[in-house]
Amino acid sequence: MNGVARHVIDGRPALDRAGVAAHTGAAYSTVNHWHRHRARFGFPEGFSHDGREWFWLDDIEAFHAAHQVAKRAELTRVDRRGASDDLLGSGAAARVLGYGSYRNLPDTLYDHPDRVETLPDGRVRRLWFRHTVWAVADARTGRQSTGRTPGTTGARKPHPYADDPRLPAAIALVAEADRAGLDRRGLGVALAQQLGITERTAQRLLAAAYASSGASLE
Repeated sequence: MNGVARHVIDGRPALDRAGVAAHTGAAYSTVNHWHRHRARFGFPEGFSHDGREWFWLDDIEAFHAAHQVAKRAELTRVDRRGASDDLLGSGAAARVLGYGSYRNLPDTLYDHPDRVETLPDGRVRRLWFRHTVWAVADARTGRQSTGRTPGTTGARKPHPYADDPRLPAAIALVAEADRAGLDRRGLGVALAQQLGITERTAQRLLAAAYASSGASLE
C-alpha cells in the first residue's frame, strides 16, 4: 500500500481498505474478512479507480452502522431489575448479564471488581455494584471474535490453554490436591500465587487441567 487511505473521486469521498479499517476502527484483516464474505455481511461492492480498489464512504458508514446493530442484537439479554447500588458476587453478576456461569464474565468486569473480600479459606470474593455490571453490559458491541475465518484453521484445540507451558503446573496442583483430599475451590488462588498470574488466568489453566483429565470442575 502506498499510504493513501482516503480520496475524493468526482466530488465524493471514497476509502481504500486501509481507509475502511481506520474509519470503522476494525483490523485490516477484519475488513478483508468482510469483503471476502460480503454476501454474508452485506459489505459494499468496491470499484476501481486509477488502478486501485475503492469503497464509497457513505456506503461504508451505512454498512458499519447496520453491522453494529446486528452485533448488538446477538448479545445476551440484560436483567435490569434490582437496585443499582446492590453488591453482586460473580454468579449474580453473570446472571444479570444473561450468562450461565461466572466463567463467562468478560475480563473488563472480572479483573476490576468494585470490592474484594478475602474468605476464611484464602479465596478471594469479587463484588460489583449492579450499576457497574449494567455499565459493562451497555458497553458491549458484540460477541468476542476468535479471530479465525471459518474453514481456514486446522483441528480445534481441546481447550484454549491446551498448549500453555504453565498447564503442567496446574495439572500437578490438581493431582496433589486430589491425593490429599483437599477442596478444589481454593486452587485458583494457590496457582495464581505459584505462577505469579491473575486468578482469572489460573482458573482457566485449572479448567484446562480438569479437561485434560476428564474430571469435573466441581
